[in-house]
Amino acid sequence: QVQLVESGGGSVLAGGSLRISCVTSGSYYDTYYMAWFRQVTGKEREGVAAIVSAGDTRYADSVKDRFAISKDNAKNTLYLQMSSLKPEDTAIYYCAASAMTAKARLSLNGINYKYWGQGTQVTVSS
Repeated sequence: QVQLVESGGGSVLAGGSLRISCVTSGSYYDTYYMAWFRQVTGKEREGVAAIVSAGDTRYADSVKDRFAISKDNAKNTLYLQMSSLKPEDTAIYYCAASAMTAKARLSLNGINYKYWGQGTQVTVSS
C-alpha cells in the first residue's frame, strides 16, 4: 500500500511561481511511476506531468516550458515547480503513483494510476 500526501498549494498572482510537493510512504518509492494531475470542479481530471526513475519526463502541452516535475528519492518526495502561472492553472492538484507497467510509463491518463493523494488547491488570480 502506498500513501501520498501533497502540500505546498496556495494562492498566487498570475505570472508567479509555486512549488508543490508529494511525500510518499508505505512502499519502496523508486519502484513506482509518478505523475501530477489537476482537476477543476465540474471538469475532467487533466494529466499535467509524469516522471520515471530514469528521469524521463512528459508534460501536457498546456504546461510545457512552464512546469517542471522532479523527484528526490532520498526524501521520497515528488515535486512540481510551476512558473509563469496563469488563472487557468487554478485547480486541485493531485499526485498519483502506479506500479511500473508499460501502460503507466509516462502516462498522463489517470486510469493508469492506482494510488492518489488527497490533493492541494492552487489558485492563480489575475
